[in-house]
Amino acid sequence: MALLAPPACAACRAPLRAAGPLVCPACTRALPWLRGPGCPRCALPRHRHGGCPAAAAAFALSWAPLAYDGPACELVRALKFRGALPVAGLMAAQVAAGLPPALRGVEAVVPVPPHPGRRRRRGFDPAGLLAGRLAARLELPLAACLARGGGRRQVGAGARQRRDPARLAVAATGAVPRRALLVDDVHTTGATLDACARALAAGGSRWIVAVTYARTL
Repeated sequence: MALLAPPACAACRAPLRAAGPLVCPACTRALPWLRGPGCPRCALPRHRHGGCPAAAAAFALSWAPLAYDGPACELVRALKFRGALPVAGLMAAQVAAGLPPALRGVEAVVPVPPHPGRRRRRGFDPAGLLAGRLAARLELPLAACLARGGGRRQVGAGARQRRDPARLAVAATGAVPRRALLVDDVHTTGATLDACARALAAGGSRWIVAVTYARTL
């Protein structure tokens, strides 16, 4: 089978010499790690336009290990749009390896719920897969306690549109952890994370931190 379909890098799709790694050495070296101190609230390395954009968010802290650029962007796209499900395990491993101590004092991992239409078309939930793999690595329960209504998608929307409350209807559908680790694949404006954090807070969560694989800069 390897002769008919040689393994390929999940990021750049270049052929791999062996079937073990998911990412080629060149893409591994080019991963855009977010090094050094960043804003604990919005996860940006710096604020380009005044104050923190997450100052009024319902989550207490947010963090991502990588910038949404280069191979990291391609890995997210491979999972979401090409159905490369093993990538979720690699992403979870990279998140768990660098997770700051301040974000570890939680009771359960909560995935950001998918748009119902996208979930049906894909047949899987990227954020749910990432959250599940991360929960296993952190030895924490997975609490899929949020549901999203059928509002408009966030993908392709501008920052102002993303923050429109009418776009996102998220509610708690079961018992929520008092200290929750909210997980998604990408942190863009933070509107989705904020809506989910507000639903968790309304359901009884008292400490909510948000973690994503990548952060747009």
